[in-house]
Amino acid sequence: MRTLQIIARWLDDRLHLTRLWNETAGHKVPASSASWFYVFGSATLVCFIVQVLTGALLAFVYVPSASQAWNSLEYLNHAQYLGWYIRAVHEWGSTFMVAIMTLHMIQVFLFGAYKFPRELTWISGVVLLLLTLGMAFTGQILRFDQDAYWGLGIGASIVGRVPFMGGNLVQLLLAGPIIAGETLSRFFSFHVFLIPGLILALVSVHLRLVLAKGINEYPRPGHPVVKETYPDEYEDLLRKDGVPFAPHAIGKDLVFAALVIAGILICAAVFGPKGPAGPADPTIIDTNPRPDFYFLAVFAALALLPAWMEVVALFIAPIVLIGFLLALPFLFNTGEKSWKRRPTAVLSVIAIMTVLGVLAFMGETSPWSPRMDAWSADPIPVQYLRRRTPLQVRGALVFQNKQCRNCHSLGSTGGKRGPALDGIAGRMTDPEIVRQVIQGGGNMPAYGKKLRPAEVDALVAFLHTLVESGTSAARDSSIPPRIEPH
Repeated sequence: MRTLQIIARWLDDRLHLTRLWNETAGHKVPASSASWFYVFGSATLVCFIVQVLTGALLAFVYVPSASQAWNSLEYLNHAQYLGWYIRAVHEWGSTFMVAIMTLHMIQVFLFGAYKFPRELTWISGVVLLLLTLGMAFTGQILRFDQDAYWGLGIGASIVGRVPFMGGNLVQLLLAGPIIAGETLSRFFSFHVFLIPGLILALVSVHLRLVLAKGINEYPRPGHPVVKETYPDEYEDLLRKDGVPFAPHAIGKDLVFAALVIAGILICAAVFGPKGPAGPADPTIIDTNPRPDFYFLAVFAALALLPAWMEVVALFIAPIVLIGFLLALPFLFNTGEKSWKRRPTAVLSVIAIMTVLGVLAFMGETSPWSPRMDAWSADPIPVQYLRRRTPLQVRGALVFQNKQCRNCHSLGSTGGKRGPALDGIAGRMTDPEIVRQVIQGGGNMPAYGKKLRPAEVDALVAFLHTLVESGTSAARDSSIPPRIEPH
């Protein structure tokens, strides 16, 4: 034991291990920060470590080549021992990292931790969030399946619209004018080397800022930040109520980190990895690419907004939002921290997260996209064919063969781009249905030149039978109703 103590003292004298511990893990923090609200930052770092470890394992097998990338993922899924599970852990680690980092930013915002003197801590966190989203985007491109190929094509077209330097940015992004083998190598470098290196460097800066300016104390109503007095107040708080981060305040961080790791491992085992879908093929244009969940809200917004709003959604809104986040600690540098005294901040978070949640749900379901296989994959429910005349049954065949079900649903099956037709006869008269079919309107194309008159008659006869229970067919109000004699 004496020999070990001598060796330990000698190493400590050369490496200053005790001083390093005291200034990092052992630094004092306000006792109020030992709270479950303060665990999201360390959990985000844990997720990043999971990403680094699993990414290194995947890199042993993954081939960043246009001809081999898809095959290497298939090999991981079906041939490599536990390859599918490593892929799943990597994917779910990315999902957890983005979600927990978002929660961390919300907590910092609501607790006023961006105010003086922690402006740079907030700014570095915003940049880390953007880099994390960039890492998520480049990661899904490496699948190089249909979703990745067409998603990258859409991203490149957006970048190409940047004024003055759009063409140069596309060349930088794709390593050429088109998506090719060099493109995948470029994104592999982004995902494996450049962005993780920037994240590591910025995490070091972020942690240094946390150590230099301290962890924000739990905000109390009626204790606003005043530049002239806050540093002394914080030092006095540490003297009176400060505790070492380790071992006093680190307990909840370790418990939450364990829960996060367990959540990642369980989700990976239950749900498995995503894709790859069909191999990237530019000749297949009948596809419906959908991004991973982090970008579903943007995907839905671009699909729902009118064309003239695209420039606003793609360029003006992101610049304004990022600029506001970076300027936030300077615009609202002092004053009340507690969310209980900042109702505007609370309502803003609720409104923004609600909008993002609704858009993400719509992006996942994408009701505006036709179901191109609905006409062949979903037969017309039997209840819509019982007790129909031959003409009406023929109309059902026209309805199915002309692929009307790609956009319209019957019995909750089929596309959702157009309205459900279960009760169409109760909303429209026969002449209105004929006019809609022949002339089109709204999002519906005109079928006047694609249907013979006999097919139109049969289709309208079938649609005339689609009346919801308890209602009657629509009629022209200009024509007096016929009164049956008793």
